[in-house]
Amino acid sequence: MITIGLIGKTNVGKSTFFSASTMAEAEIANRPFVTIDPNVGMGYVKSKCVHIEFGVKCNPRNSICIEDYRFIPVKIVDVAGLIPGAHEGRGLGNKFLDDLRKADVLIHVIDASGSTNEEGMPIEPGTRDPEEDIAFIEKEMDEWFFSIINKDWSKFARTADLAGKDYVESLLAKLSGLSINKLQIIEALKVSNLESTKLMQWTEEDLRRFSKTLRQISKPIVIAANKSDIPISKENIKKLKEKYKMVVPVSANSELALRKAAKADIIKYIPGENNFEIKGTLNQKQKEALEFIKSKVLDVYGSTGVQDAINMAVFEGLGMIVVYPVEDEKKLTDKNGNILPDALLIKNGSTPKDLAGEIHTELAKGFLFAIDARKKMRVSEDYKLKTNDVIKIVSTTAKS
Repeated sequence: MITIGLIGKTNVGKSTFFSASTMAEAEIANRPFVTIDPNVGMGYVKSKCVHIEFGVKCNPRNSICIEDYRFIPVKIVDVAGLIPGAHEGRGLGNKFLDDLRKADVLIHVIDASGSTNEEGMPIEPGTRDPEEDIAFIEKEMDEWFFSIINKDWSKFARTADLAGKDYVESLLAKLSGLSINKLQIIEALKVSNLESTKLMQWTEEDLRRFSKTLRQISKPIVIAANKSDIPISKENIKKLKEKYKMVVPVSANSELALRKAAKADIIKYIPGENNFEIKGTLNQKQKEALEFIKSKVLDVYGSTGVQDAINMAVFEGLGMIVVYPVEDEKKLTDKNGNILPDALLIKNGSTPKDLAGEIHTELAKGFLFAIDARKKMRVSEDYKLKTNDVIKIVSTTAKS
């Protein structure tokens, strides 16, 4: 399962974002280091379900279908907030960084209103430039990666070079536990212009360049510009979008309020949508709260941004697509008759054999061919899967 790590300095709304995206209980307070042990919960990536196109009623097994949307589970980890010097152990820095080792992608929750200083203490909105928080978090993470790679480097490089080992494999072993794969190391070496340089010849500058590049490739970051409902945030978010590729305006408080209201059956609300439907009788306070969310968040940005940030992390940050494996391509069912039972997240560019491996290793070993249920025809072994493909795998094994 994909793991999304929530990062950021203290007191910017990470725990609220976590609670809003998972509906799990997390302590939320206006002080630094509220989150000490990581909160772990289940969030969902949202995608249009193919049952609409096929005109069937699906029976989800590994996910949830709400009206037209399939919600596919991902793990969300909210860790201790960072302060400058975290990589040196300041604050809860070492713990924070260790908790992020297995994250596949990161959502950096920032205070877009600039109402918290570098230590996470409240200040007047607009006092701090949110970009400073982005810079310091990235610096802390770069220093963390460098410290891991640089540890005992001379001995490691000499041993690997003298033994004539494949240094990609050597680096992979050294970095085990960081949720880094071989392809990411190969790409980082290429981008850093170090793919043909012996490890013993690497300078400190080379090490820093490689570690930063590997961090960028292996831990892509989505910026969740939180507190978007505060007026000054709008201009700050505009500036951030001009400079950074993956930025989402977010109002975690609004999302949490909408989800709680939906859970209480006061409103009908689908996460990530730009509207909600009032179902029950509201008191004056509830009316005012919902009117504020509608006029200051949904009408301005199109959503609260929480679901959008998760989707961006998975689909853009990790480059994943959604594919539906079935055993009967005509009925779109598994062996138990469940219609479109599973929606799997798989890397864009994957082949049917890769999909078989995601389902079961034995299925991949006995892979023969695949059938596109939409076209009712075989696809080639090197066919690149597309999002919302419905695929039957034919294998010599009975596993599925």
